[in-house]
Amino acid sequence: MRKHFFFLLAAFSSAGILSAQEDTLTIIGRDIQEIEVTARVEQPTDNHSTLSGDQLNKTNTGQNLPFLLSNTPSLVVTSDDGLGIGYTYFRIRGTDHSRINMTVNDVPLNDSESQTVFWVNMTDMASSLNSLNVQRGVGTSTNGSAAFGASLNMQTLPERSTLPEGRKAHVELRFNGGMYNTFREMAKAEVMLPNHFRVEARLSKVNSDGYLYRASSDLFSYHGSIGYYTPKTTVALSAFGGSEKTYMAWDGVTREDLIRDRRYNPAGEYTDKNGNTAYYPNQNDNYKQQHYQLMIQQRISQTWKFRGTLHYTHGGGFYEQMKANKKYAAYNLDNYSEVNAKGKTVRYYQDEDGNLYERTDFIRQKHLDNHFYGGIFSFDYRSEPADLTISAAGNHYIGNHWGYLHDDRYGFIGEEEFYRNHSDKADANLFAKANWRIINQARRQLTLYGDLQYRFVHYHLKGINDEDALPYMNILRNYHFFNPKAGITYQDNGHQVYFNFAIANREPSRSNFKESGDHNVPLPERLYDYELGYSWSSEKLHAGINLYYMDYKNQLVLTGQYSETGAYLTKNVGKSYRMGIELTGTYRPTEWFSWNAAITIARSRILDYTDWVTTYDADTYAELDQTEIHFGDVQTAFSPTVTFANTFTFRYAGFHADIQTTAVSKQYLDNTMSEEAVLKPYTVTNLTLQYTLPVLQRWCSISLIGQVNNLFNTAYESNGGNWMCVYTDGSRYYSPWYYAQAGTNVHAGIAVTF
Repeated sequence: MRKHFFFLLAAFSSAGILSAQEDTLTIIGRDIQEIEVTARVEQPTDNHSTLSGDQLNKTNTGQNLPFLLSNTPSLVVTSDDGLGIGYTYFRIRGTDHSRINMTVNDVPLNDSESQTVFWVNMTDMASSLNSLNVQRGVGTSTNGSAAFGASLNMQTLPERSTLPEGRKAHVELRFNGGMYNTFREMAKAEVMLPNHFRVEARLSKVNSDGYLYRASSDLFSYHGSIGYYTPKTTVALSAFGGSEKTYMAWDGVTREDLIRDRRYNPAGEYTDKNGNTAYYPNQNDNYKQQHYQLMIQQRISQTWKFRGTLHYTHGGGFYEQMKANKKYAAYNLDNYSEVNAKGKTVRYYQDEDGNLYERTDFIRQKHLDNHFYGGIFSFDYRSEPADLTISAAGNHYIGNHWGYLHDDRYGFIGEEEFYRNHSDKADANLFAKANWRIINQARRQLTLYGDLQYRFVHYHLKGINDEDALPYMNILRNYHFFNPKAGITYQDNGHQVYFNFAIANREPSRSNFKESGDHNVPLPERLYDYELGYSWSSEKLHAGINLYYMDYKNQLVLTGQYSETGAYLTKNVGKSYRMGIELTGTYRPTEWFSWNAAITIARSRILDYTDWVTTYDADTYAELDQTEIHFGDVQTAFSPTVTFANTFTFRYAGFHADIQTTAVSKQYLDNTMSEEAVLKPYTVTNLTLQYTLPVLQRWCSISLIGQVNNLFNTAYESNGGNWMCVYTDGSRYYSPWYYAQAGTNVHAGIAVTF
């Protein structure tokens, strides 16, 4: 078996296992020239991928952006609703999305506190993107939170109009419908006005019942921009945002539930007064977000350019949730009594008649309102021997969180505020990065890359917490981070060899603090990232190999446990690493066929893992104190050993077809490496068909689109969690849960452009 494995690996390497992203260098080079993707000084390596807006949207039928990146090497994607319409997440190299730096037009997109991006707030964002770049590893210096597994840089504004020469307007209408009452409507227009002005606008509406029962989504988003474009000056005002209302599907289900009914969703489940199982109808998440960006670019000379951006983001909303049969002691309420029963102090609610109640059905609302604003300024120098960027940025975040509680069973409490806290976060950074081409000939080039960044973070979180782990918070932290990076690249007649090294530091997130408890006060973490690669390109073939070693100090790893809002819980571990080999490439033997694929073989380990675990009496099952358990050298949770992506693309006349396959090996749900808590390996194939009608092409283009996701009806789960406890007799109990993804589902639509 081992012999065959290494033979397979060698075959992949020699044949050029291919990456859909790499064909941007040869196939869509003309499109890239029209897009401002060169704002960043980057080392010319093979561990990043660039996609144009057209590439992103050729398989877009309403799923959130991570599902459109499925061919990215080392990527795993999942969703709560099973379709990718509602809450959607992704990991790269086993690193979750809260540790991936994401920007739009160089403005931080990650929420300052949670350090994540909720794609459900900005559905159909792909329809407004001109380009997207995914950099695996630390990457180059940018704005916002540190990249601890990858960075995702999106551009919505072109350097100049994308309209064909001579055209003054472009209108695009799309409609898709599919299974589980999934519908997407999108309208977009681009207009060239006199005196170098350009206006663009988009409206999108996406609705779905979700694959899981009641996992419905009602989503709306928009994007608009007006810009002034000349060869030397660009001034653009951009606004985008959206609103969402989704029924919760955060809870996950047991393996027994999956066997009984894969679509089962326990969220909002309770027992009514007649003893019947019921579901709370308003178990919904409601949120709105608006982004505003004012960007200026001015060419000062042939070699110097200035870029400046002012930005403001506002977000606000709440979710409402039924918490059935919940103890009064779980909330910060004043009107309770403590009674000593059987040697144990228990908290009860006491009504006016003196009756005591330990549990009830609570309805609660958790609200948030946040503001994020700042400025980014940089100078770019471009010449034949060297490129240089000097940039400074300052951002400020204000967040308010509060919640209301209602006793639904007895009605004693009414609506009462049970927590409120306030956060203030300032983030500033200064960096300089440069490429110096020591050798710069027609087909041969030797480039040195250097990048120095200083980052300052001030964070203050104060108030009553909604979690039991830390009831009252007054957290004040200041961080000073120095993040150096360096690399060297040699290119000669289609061959490229590179090596780079980077250090990244990252502060804990809000959830790391407020859900840490007494044993796991979070520390900042540090990453040493080593990347070594080789690639070869010819007219028809591009093949690459990238080796990475990511050495962590105090890495915040996923424990497998989740908060009751579905947020990942983490803890620091002393020494850990991620290492792997990424094989990528593109092969296009004819005009009508291309083959793209990527395979990653990885190893992710925690060298000396210790955790605190709840202990129960083996005879009485009474809950005791937590026990510290040493697990030793373990595989990091949610870190598959193998990920594979493959796409066959066929083009003939107006016909276009993609057959896309992704495969993910086994993943552990926590860091104990128990076979009782794993995600089983899975392989999923999607088929996309598109035909452009050969009529009316003088005035408009009409395309028919069909998509079959999970073509072979694979029953799989792409995410989950686990709760573990131990008993005084030494035995362990595992309680894993899973998020089922949809089987075969079909979508179809029409796109009209004129």
